[in-house]
Amino acid sequence: MHFAVSGVDVLPFIPPLVAFLVSSLTASAGVSGAFLLLPFQVSVLNFTSPAVSPTNLIYNIVAIPGGLYRYIKEGRMAWPLTWAVVIGTLPGVFVGAWVRILYLPDPKVFKLFVGLVLLYLGYRLLSEVMGWNKKVKEQNKIMQNKFAEQVAKLKEENSGRMASGLPAGAVVKTKTVSWKKIEYEFWGETYSFSGISILSLSLVVGLIGGIYGIGGGAIISPFCVAVLGLPVYTVAGAALAGTFITSIAGVAYYHILAASSVAAGAAVTPDWMLGILFGIGGLLGTYVGARIQKFLPDRIIKIILTGLILFLAFSYIGQYFF
Repeated sequence: MHFAVSGVDVLPFIPPLVAFLVSSLTASAGVSGAFLLLPFQVSVLNFTSPAVSPTNLIYNIVAIPGGLYRYIKEGRMAWPLTWAVVIGTLPGVFVGAWVRILYLPDPKVFKLFVGLVLLYLGYRLLSEVMGWNKKVKEQNKIMQNKFAEQVAKLKEENSGRMASGLPAGAVVKTKTVSWKKIEYEFWGETYSFSGISILSLSLVVGLIGGIYGIGGGAIISPFCVAVLGLPVYTVAGAALAGTFITSIAGVAYYHILAASSVAAGAAVTPDWMLGILFGIGGLLGTYVGARIQKFLPDRIIKIILTGLILFLAFSYIGQYFF
């Protein structure tokens, strides 16, 4: 099948299949998987024009609602965190789309910067997984003990059959919302962070998401888990919501720029058909990923997220030198 806008030739079942496999793995960690699909489009499909960024954002728009539905339905949306991410992300995505077209048609240098940032976040997350951070290690131990107790209880209730997951009462309850402090309760534990810090981070994430079409969940999620010490069960939904809003705004703005003098004849308009095909697979994948997340131990999700972030970091850094 030939896609006229992007110039890509590929069998129509390949994009949704690849997107499903990627998103079902990444959605449990609050990442849409767009950061893995972008290299696939560039390296495998040879889609290298600036239009690949908004096309990747279309994938997010179609794919993410599946995961968001599960998180909202199960009460695992930390809404104060979600809105802080959204408010901070929107201004950044507009600037990012403009920078992508005007200054970074070949984003080699900026990929090095992004790679170094992700490498730092990956290290912070790895230190948590490995138990290098004593404070976070204690928080994780409490969560893991509760998880183990729940598994034992469910196993007993199901006559010894294997069962796992979070209890029905493990929902997010908002306690305090202000510019200085956002606080919520989850599974009997209280978590808090600075509203200003998450707004500032989201602004940077929006900038990166607007440039590369990766949404930003790959940065928001590990930062919230490793730096702010928030449980991944409550972070994933907020990260996906921020990526969703970023993607809508980004696609709209790319269309506006395509009709302006900024584009200067460059291929900027997204390939909607290709993006939708990726999105269909992603829609099913994010739903599956969000559904299975509560049946996975917190540590397993963090290990997956750590691997994804470090993979992206080394990939970006490697592209600069090789």
